[in-house]
Amino acid sequence: MSILEQAKQHIFEKVVALVGNDSLINDIIVDYPPEAAWGDLSIACFVLAKLNKQSPVELAKQLAGQISADEVIGQVQAVGPYLNFFLKPEYLNQAVAESLDGRAGYSQEPIDERIMIEYSNINTHKEYHIGHLRNICYGDAVAKILAANGYRVDKVSYVNDFGIHAAKTLWQFKKNQRAVGEGYILGHLYTAASQALETDADGKQAVAEIMKQIEARSGEDYKLWQETRRWSIDYFDSIYQRLKIKFDQIYYENEVIDDGRELVSKLLKQGVLQESQGAVIADLEQYGLGVLVLLRSDGTALYPVADLALAAKKFTKTKLSRSIYVVDNRQSLYFQQLFKVLELAGFQTKLVHLPYDFVRLPEGMMSSRSGRVITFEEVYEEAKSKARLEITKRHSDWSESKIDQAAEIITIGVLKFEMIKVGADKIITFDLNEALRFDGFTAVYLQYVVARINSLLKKGHAKLSGQLPLELLTESKERELMLALAKFASVVKEAGRRYEPSILAKYLFDTSRLFNDYYQSTTIIQADAAKQTARLALAAAVARVLTNGLEILGIETLAEM
Repeated sequence: MSILEQAKQHIFEKVVALVGNDSLINDIIVDYPPEAAWGDLSIACFVLAKLNKQSPVELAKQLAGQISADEVIGQVQAVGPYLNFFLKPEYLNQAVAESLDGRAGYSQEPIDERIMIEYSNINTHKEYHIGHLRNICYGDAVAKILAANGYRVDKVSYVNDFGIHAAKTLWQFKKNQRAVGEGYILGHLYTAASQALETDADGKQAVAEIMKQIEARSGEDYKLWQETRRWSIDYFDSIYQRLKIKFDQIYYENEVIDDGRELVSKLLKQGVLQESQGAVIADLEQYGLGVLVLLRSDGTALYPVADLALAAKKFTKTKLSRSIYVVDNRQSLYFQQLFKVLELAGFQTKLVHLPYDFVRLPEGMMSSRSGRVITFEEVYEEAKSKARLEITKRHSDWSESKIDQAAEIITIGVLKFEMIKVGADKIITFDLNEALRFDGFTAVYLQYVVARINSLLKKGHAKLSGQLPLELLTESKERELMLALAKFASVVKEAGRRYEPSILAKYLFDTSRLFNDYYQSTTIIQADAAKQTARLALAAAVARVLTNGLEILGIETLAEM
């Protein structure tokens, strides 16, 4: 338990003892005051006062007069209906020592729950664009945050390699009659096919015939599908390697579709599914979820067939407490329907859909069919080129390999951070020039602050072992920083509870700004020996928290920039 959590528990117990009514315990919530100047921690007395038949202002004032300072609490004040607490400076100093721990932010108490999180559910034979990037970065950050909170996390991906999109791409490929050999070019063929097929009835029939061969797993088109599928998978793997994202398991639609048909047949006999005009459906009208079609009247399968089979495979293979699906918000109704069918089929694993909104360009929305997208390659190459230019300007003495290594870390950090720095429910307008700024809400800014602190520690020859004179950290900005450090573990917990990496990203940015303000206004290296040691320890604690926080988000830092 972190020092801030211990302080909350200490205050909670004090107030519980004074209230003396067990029925009110759940209404005593130790949180942060509405205004930072009011205190470090606070209890809003609205509900507590109502149940106690007092006014909130009177109750706050009464409790403030009954609680004395101790080894944790330095001062207690009532401000209107809020009971506010200032932590004792000596107690708060512990935040520095706690943050210097290499495992700061990571739970030391394993939770006996296993969570599977499924993300990067992509289609072969298509481009990998920045919309896909949001999915994989968001999903991976959530997985890492849950792991940091002590959960056992299985990271899996599900690849749709068996759909009509593949047949469309092969149709265009055969028209072009040229060897491609690279997965990303298949996306261009898919776009061309989508546009051409809007007015080509014969082409649509040809695509249907290609799809039949793929589903039958025979013929020349099936062999071509196998070859081009491998191009796509190798292409995706190369992107995962650049992003340094690894999955514990990757599932493919073609591997579960047959099991899905068997499961559909079984659920049809059980009455979970129904026949309707030759199709197989799940009638979910009584649950307010409409109708979900699984098999068309011609017998061809839709997405739910494979999804049901995959869920059954995951749940029987692994004992899970939760199964999380990271898929964009257009699929919200679909996942409600899928989860209801799984529930009716007898599966009891807790199911969670994590929706997220779109990535758009400054000039408008993207579309694979229209070809109006920014591919991963395009944005990666442009970002790395700009990063290299900036590094070269700052470090003309660096070798090419060192510049390239730094540019790579910065580029991947930029791409990941832009995808997770805002809430999942918000649209991202991706602007690369803004993302590469050293002075904004960017990964580059956070990486730069860490590098600046590393340079400061090197310059000060900091030796931060043994007893540190932390009692000398008495400035108001030092207190602000220590309180921010004390919040780190709680922020990681809250980000995990809400599946929201942006909470952690915002915290890291705010903490970085606090340090920069402190750095600009405070003498550190030129201070006397004892005070220099204390301030360098504070700086090192900030660097450790920023480094660990970025690591939890999947972003690397640099020793110098």
